Amino acid sequence: MNFPSIIAIDGPAASGKTTIANLLAARWGYLFFDTGVMYRAVTWFALEKGISTKDEAAVSQLARDVQIDVLPPSKADGREYDVVADGIDVTWKIRVPQVDKKVSRVSAYPEVREALTDQQRRIGLRGKVIMVGRDIGTVVLPEADLKIFLDASVEERAQRRYKQRIERSGKADYEKILKALKKRDRIDSTREIAPLRAADDAVIINTDEMAIEEVVSHIEELAGGSRD
Repeated sequence: MNFPSIIAIDGPAASGKTTIANLLAARWGYLFFDTGVMYRAVTWFALEKGISTKDEAAVSQLARDVQIDVLPPSKADGREYDVVADGIDVTWKIRVPQVDKKVSRVSAYPEVREALTDQQRRIGLRGKVIMVGRDIGTVVLPEADLKIFLDASVEERAQRRYKQRIERSGKADYEKILKALKKRDRIDSTREIAPLRAADDAVIINTDEMAIEEVVSHIEELAGGSRD
């Protein structure tokens, strides 16, 4: 088989999508593109500008206006890429708990998704890309050469996020993280527009009992072997 040029990796929050895709992209020399950062950037801007995330019209207009780019990392501070929105480096700003709480609502708005999906498709269709999100294989890039759906129990995913926050800031509340993930799963899976689900032709991988390297190796096998 030809080595896939467009890879879509979907799955719920903290299922390992970002880590796995980033490793594969680095090995293959592909673009790593986490589409979730676009929705986070719009959410962060709304909060900064005092726009209620419940104001669908205002948030949708903001999504049409804001210019978002994803670039190779410019700083050695643990970031996997730069996220620049209207000239502002928001790479870490969009990872705060306030954004975590609001991003699912923002990403469920049809006009927000429409505004950002067009940009995502343009990037993806250039090829040599690993795109990560919740509707890549079903909506953004249904023509992707290889579709992966990474899954894990909500308890396992909460534990992973808890560890990440402890490492980053030294403090975290597991029960709050677990509750937030359950709420986000419910919103993402039941929204009317582009709900979270595996594409019919996606390979589903449960990562509960798998080490990162095991998942990476499995996807490399599905892709036809190492690109090296």
